[in-house]
Amino acid sequence: MDEKDLGDWLGPMTVKELHQSMRRASFVYPFLVLQCLAVAMIVIEFAQKAQYRTEAAGFMNLAMVLESGPFWKMVFWICGVFMPLAGLVLMRPEQEDGNHELLQMTKLNRWAIVRGKFIVLWSVSSLSLISLQPYVVVRYFLGGIELWQELLCTLSVIGLAAVVSAGAIGASAYKNIAARIFVFVLFLGSFLTCASILLLPCALVTGRAGTMFHLLFSLNGLSVVVCYASLGLAIARSRLRLVVLHYELKPSRIYVLLMFFSPFLCGITTAISLGHAGMVGTILMTIAIMNTDVTFRKKKIPGAVNY
Repeated sequence: MDEKDLGDWLGPMTVKELHQSMRRASFVYPFLVLQCLAVAMIVIEFAQKAQYRTEAAGFMNLAMVLESGPFWKMVFWICGVFMPLAGLVLMRPEQEDGNHELLQMTKLNRWAIVRGKFIVLWSVSSLSLISLQPYVVVRYFLGGIELWQELLCTLSVIGLAAVVSAGAIGASAYKNIAARIFVFVLFLGSFLTCASILLLPCALVTGRAGTMFHLLFSLNGLSVVVCYASLGLAIARSRLRLVVLHYELKPSRIYVLLMFFSPFLCGITTAISLGHAGMVGTILMTIAIMNTDVTFRKKKIPGAVNY
């Protein structure tokens, strides 16, 4: 029987980033602090004896997460924002010493490099959130919450962590600190604007909406997550390109323009579909993102010697 090691299953870049992350003390201490804060938030909610229920429940409804009590506010900021922000320094080691050039001389391509970093960073945030699920069960038995709403809050924070992780990795590909801050703020602003355009019409409809409407709400949220996670990783990938032909515009500049253009396209598709199918705009944006930075390949001529 053929046996495969960890690198064959997860990919060598993912395993490399996983090993480096597990060695850092910054992985253990935030995890312990997170558990202590979770206990404190549960005690606060128990003392308040408040009920946190909303009828406008849906995937990527970030307002619902922030209105679901102190516990979810803490989870939102730590697992959804602060932990993924570690990605702002992930691309620096690969670029400062030219490691990305050596990596691309192997079988690894640019997608493999940025994907490995993203998977590890996102997994750390997601697993930290999953470790808090026993506290969610405690909150459920204490009363005042709905299990469906808790599930949507969990998925929404995981989706937010994916977007922030990808955006942070994309911004970290810039060597200038000012450029990193600008790109990340622009990325986050574009995401929040686009998500608001797509999801606000759905959130305004409360319990009167049917199952199909809630399904469209969740699909719109999922499309925003996929679009902007792809955009963040594509920015990082474009900065690893070894050669830009003289007649080409730098792909990273195109992605910056896409961050400006995306909310307008989403607004148009949302208005045309009366707030139901804004996801068409994000799907078109995702297709454009994935086909913008195409690596030039020399055509092989049959019978000729290709050096």
